[in-house]
Amino acid sequence: MPTRTDAREPASFLPRLTSERPDIALCRASAVVARAADTAAANTGLGVGHHLVLKMLAAVGPCSQQALAAELRIDRSVMVGIADNLEESGYVRRERDPADRRAYAVTITESGRRELAGAEKAIPEFLDRTFSALTRAERDQLTVLLGKLLFTD
Repeated sequence: MPTRTDAREPASFLPRLTSERPDIALCRASAVVARAADTAAANTGLGVGHHLVLKMLAAVGPCSQQALAAELRIDRSVMVGIADNLEESGYVRRERDPADRRAYAVTITESGRRELAGAEKAIPEFLDRTFSALTRAERDQLTVLLGKLLFTD
C-alpha cells in the first residue's frame, strides 16, 4: 500500500492534463472567464447574455428572438428569459414583425442604448484584468484561434 509520501502531488495533475488535452484546457479556461464575466456583469447590472443581446440589437437593428438565439448561440429557452428581463427593464420592446405577423421583432430602446453604453465602458478593464497573463500579441492570437474554432464548419 503506498504511503502518503509515495503518492503523486495532486496539484500537478490539471496542468499536465491540460497540456495533453486542449479540449479540457479550453473548457477550464472558459469556465474561469465565464465566472469573471458574471462577476463583472453583476457590477454593471447587465448580465452577459443581456449585454450580448443589446449589443447585437444596437449593431444590426430589430431581430426575432430566434435570430438572436441562433446568432449569439444562446439556448432558445434562455433567450425567452433574457428578452423578458430586458423588456421588463425597458431596454427592449417587442413588436409584431411586419414580414411575419406570427413573430415578434425585438428592438433596443434609448434606455437600452444608454445601459449598453455604460456597460461597454467597463469592458476594456475587464479584458485587461481577465487576460493579464497574456501579452497583447498573445491575446490577439487567442482571438484568431478561437474564431477558427467557432466559425469553421
